Amino acid sequence: MAANRLPGKPLADIAGKPMIQHVWERAVAADIASVWVATDHDDIAAVIRNAGGNAMMTRSDHSSGSDRTFEAVENIDPDGTFDLILNLQGDLPEIDNAIPAKLFELSQHSGADLSTLVTPASDEEIAREQIVKAVVSWDDTAGRPGQGFGRALYFSRAAVPTGDAIKYHHIGVYGWRREALARFVALPESPLEKSERLEQLRALEAGMSIAVAEIDHAPGGIDTPTDLRAARARLTR
Repeated sequence: MAANRLPGKPLADIAGKPMIQHVWERAVAADIASVWVATDHDDIAAVIRNAGGNAMMTRSDHSSGSDRTFEAVENIDPDGTFDLILNLQGDLPEIDNAIPAKLFELSQHSGADLSTLVTPASDEEIAREQIVKAVVSWDDTAGRPGQGFGRALYFSRAAVPTGDAIKYHHIGVYGWRREALARFVALPESPLEKSERLEQLRALEAGMSIAVAEIDHAPGGIDTPTDLRAARARLTR
């Protein structure tokens, strides 16, 4: 709710529904697992509960979304029944079913501590600081970069890597092994995480493995008023 560029954005109206409700509905439609919205704001929880969904209240002082996810999971499943958590983002109202499905597949088979997704970045995306770029080492058995699985080497808001290599737009969704998530939240914020303002760098600096798969396109994330106007136009149509 306190997003600097777009305060209150989870409740921003898009085609007659709050943004967070669009995300929740699409997560439910993916039909992979039970869906919960983790939040520190009563109004967000009320929207989801009024729509028939599950919301879990969390502390307001978390430094990252993964820290919030861990608190929610510990409260939802204190007995540790579930060992895999798919963490989606609340500002992706156009998220496609293929995203959680691909993330689930990757998380099941990669053997990594956590998994995430990328897509080739356009020139316009490469130039935008709010679009996070991923540096990926692809499995050379994939046929070409992006066709199989890879591992993340770095994430940045800068246009990396330099040269002719493909620049990848990081899709901010994660598939966590529960044990790895518990290890992650016990770590202090890392120097690179603080510098780039990217939580996944905490995992890399701690030597954790991040598996990567490519998807065809990125869902329209909402970071600015311009992004919101564009999403409203698309979803209204």
